[in-house]
Amino acid sequence: MAPKPGALVGRPLPGIISGKGPRAMVVVRLSSSQWHRRHLGFARMASTRAIHSTSNRPALSENLHLDDASAILSTQDPRSARLPKASPLAVLPLAKVLRSYMVTTISSSPLLLPPSLALMSILANTTNPALNPDRNPILRYLLKKTFYAQFCAGENAAEVRQTIASLKRIGFSGVILGYAREVVLTDAQTRDLASGSTSAADAIDSEVTPWARGTMETVELASPGDFVALKFTGAGRQALYVLSQRLAPPLALARAIDDICALAKARGVRLLFDAEQQAVQAGIDDWTMEYMRRYNTTDRAVVYGTYQAYLKATPEVLGGHLKIARDEGFTLGVKLVRGAYLGSDPRHLIHDTKAETDTAYDGIAAALLQREWSPPLEGGKGFPKVDMVLASHNRDSVVKARKVVDEGLRGTEVAFAQLQGMADEVSCELVASGKGQGIKPSAYKYLVWGSTGECMKYLLRRAHENRDAVQRTRSGREAMQAELVRRVKGFFGFAG
Repeated sequence: MAPKPGALVGRPLPGIISGKGPRAMVVVRLSSSQWHRRHLGFARMASTRAIHSTSNRPALSENLHLDDASAILSTQDPRSARLPKASPLAVLPLAKVLRSYMVTTISSSPLLLPPSLALMSILANTTNPALNPDRNPILRYLLKKTFYAQFCAGENAAEVRQTIASLKRIGFSGVILGYAREVVLTDAQTRDLASGSTSAADAIDSEVTPWARGTMETVELASPGDFVALKFTGAGRQALYVLSQRLAPPLALARAIDDICALAKARGVRLLFDAEQQAVQAGIDDWTMEYMRRYNTTDRAVVYGTYQAYLKATPEVLGGHLKIARDEGFTLGVKLVRGAYLGSDPRHLIHDTKAETDTAYDGIAAALLQREWSPPLEGGKGFPKVDMVLASHNRDSVVKARKVVDEGLRGTEVAFAQLQGMADEVSCELVASGKGQGIKPSAYKYLVWGSTGECMKYLLRRAHENRDAVQRTRSGREAMQAELVRRVKGFFGFAG
């Protein structure tokens, strides 16, 4: 249940605008109904339940597939003139709506999800050519038309560009693009990290170079203004080890990261450094701040760090980073997510209740948008330049942030992002809310690219990492069901 106006659930959270809290919460309260009616032009929308998601990890991604690209604009039927009440989801082709309904029905079902994940695990890890989607053309075709089409961008540059173009034609500002191939270590390989053995040294050469090449190619695929998600542990066991020890990146890895950052800056592409498990997160924060110092020297951030609101320490950590950015004169890039590792991060580090996480997320977002931090940043006055990505499937959080922006209180550049294939009801509402009003929110979809087999492995890992969030996709299922009912009514000429 959402907190009452002016109330903070649980203990006061440092770094959240506690002094301004009542004002912020009242703003939020009004936005749920008044802003909804005034700016969106429809009285009833499917509500989205708040989830611990991250975003950060390209957790289960969602995506419009290239086969749907032309259909988005071309499947308008003459009978659509009879459709009742325009819906933000009306921009989606029927195939996409049906596929989304199927996927969310499976993911929100405690009975259907476990066997589905088990089947996905077999397909992702099999040594049997008949069950390998990259070697079995029939299986590959079936997967590409279903799960792959729902969440992934394509297998090559042409497919990826076509998918991105289709999203931008709908009205999205751009995409957050990730590379599906990752290095996943066995327990034995992990134990070998600190041994200094020849096998570990050999693995370093075979892991860093492919990761760097794939990330560079992803930056090349992105257009100016787009984002690319970058996961340091994808560089393999050497990266894992030095991050866990809070060491600087080794020379080969440091050069690769510099090359990626330089290319992104030259192309006008922004980089989102993903948050990961707590065992390596402090090291990731160290690296992120160092590359912000080097590349965020203008008014627009190139490098963004990811901050997980479900961690109790996040307001304090972010407050420290704000102070460093202000004192050293660089732009702080912030991607704010709820969190992706509820099942693996130490429980005592995470807020005790869902309501506390929601309050933390909304409070941090409001503080950054209004450029007012409490307690005030130490060592002087002023607030650094901040660019922000609000990654959330929670409609309430999106509406609250939009309210701050619409009231002219914004001092921070903000983009909104949801995973492709999920929370389309939230994404399409964002796109629709700016049409004809002169106010266009920056709305992005997060999607990955790679071969069918690589993407199946990727989706399986994200599904396990975010299993709690995956199971809370009921609101998406209900939204797609309502859209199907609306279209059926329109087909038969019923209004309302």
